[in-house]
Amino acid sequence: MLNLMPTAFIFIAAAFLLLALPKGPLRAALLLLVPLVAGAQVWSLPEGTYGQFDLLGLTLDTMRVDKLSRIFALIFCIAAFLGNLYAWHVRDTVQQLAALLYAGAAIGAVFAGDLITLFIYWEATAITSVFLIWARRTEGAYHTGMRYLIIQITSGVILLAGTALLYRETQSIAFGAMTLGSLGTWLIFISFGMKCAFPLLHNWLQDSYPAATVTGTVILSAFTTKLAVYSLARGFAGTEILIYIGAVMTLFPIFFAEIENDLRRVLAYSLNNQLGFMVVGIGVGTEMALNGTASHAFAHILYKALLFMSVGAVLFRTGTSKASELGGLCRTMPRTAVFCLIGAAAISAFPLFSGFVTKSLILDETANEHYPIIWAVLVFASAGVLSHS
Repeated sequence: MLNLMPTAFIFIAAAFLLLALPKGPLRAALLLLVPLVAGAQVWSLPEGTYGQFDLLGLTLDTMRVDKLSRIFALIFCIAAFLGNLYAWHVRDTVQQLAALLYAGAAIGAVFAGDLITLFIYWEATAITSVFLIWARRTEGAYHTGMRYLIIQITSGVILLAGTALLYRETQSIAFGAMTLGSLGTWLIFISFGMKCAFPLLHNWLQDSYPAATVTGTVILSAFTTKLAVYSLARGFAGTEILIYIGAVMTLFPIFFAEIENDLRRVLAYSLNNQLGFMVVGIGVGTEMALNGTASHAFAHILYKALLFMSVGAVLFRTGTSKASELGGLCRTMPRTAVFCLIGAAAISAFPLFSGFVTKSLILDETANEHYPIIWAVLVFASAGVLSHS
C-alpha cells in the first residue's frame, strides 16, 4: 500500500501527525523516521509512471520514477534525515512543520511527470521554505523572507506562464526534454534559472540563507537549488548556453567569497559556485556529464550540509559567524573543526574526497567535448574555492 502512495504524501501525513504529538522527543523521533520510511519507499519503487489522472482535460503524471528522479529523491530523503537529526534539539513547531513539508514538496517535484504537477510542488517549496527564514523571528529575517518569497513565487508564476504557452503550441504538458525554440520554453528556462541562482538572478541566495535559523540554513541548502538543477537536467540537457552560464556561475562567487566576513554568506557564495559546475555538466549533456552532475549534486548536498552544520555550531556557541571575531576554534571546538575540514576538503576537490570524483567527471567530459576554455575556467574556479575554504 505504501508503494502506491506518492512519496510527498508521506511527509504531508507526517505533518498532520506531528501536530497531534506533544512537543519533545516524540516529535523529534517522528522527524527522523519519516525520511527513512520515504527513502525506503523511493528505493523500492519500480521504474514507471504512477498516480496518473485527468484534470480539466489535462493528463497529470504525479509519480514518474526513473534513474534521475530516484537519485535526487534519495538524496533529498537523506538530507531531510540529516537536517532533522541536526535539529533534534529544536522544539519550534513552525520549523518542524516547515522542514517536513518543504522536503516533501521537493521530493514531489522531482517525481512530477508533467509541468502542472511540477508547478504545484514548485510553489509549495517556496511557501514552506520561507518559514525557515521567518522562524528566526527578527525584523531582518522577516524582510529577507519576504524578498525570498517574492522571487520564488515569481519563478513559479513564470513557470506556469511558460507551461500555458507550451501547451498552446504543443497540446502537451509533459515534463521532458525541451529546446529553446519558443517563448514558452524560454519562460520555463528562466523560471528554472531563477531557482538555480543564475547570474543576475542569484542575490536571493546570499540574502536569504544566512538569514535563516541555524538549523533552517542546513535544510535550505539541500532542496531549492538542487530541485532547479534536477529540472534543468530533465528539461534542458545538452542546451549549450548552459555551459557558458555555468562557467560564469563558477567564477564570480569566488571573488565575493574572498572579501566576505560572514562565514554563512561565504558558504552561500560557494554554493553558487558549485551550482555552476552542475549547470556546465547539464549543458554538455552527454551521459557522462549528466552522471557527473547528478553525482556532484548528491555529494554537494552532503558536504555543504556538513559545512553549514559546522558554521552553525560555531554561531550557536559563540553568537557570531563573522570571521574577524573568531579565532582559536580548533582548541575550543576540535570535533567541529575536524568536520569542517572534511567538508572543506570535499568542496575543494581534494583527492580521496567526494568532490574530487564528481568534479572530475564534469571536467573530463568538458575537455572531451572540446571546450578547453570552459575547462580552464572550471579549474581556476576550483582553485578559487580552495583559497577561501
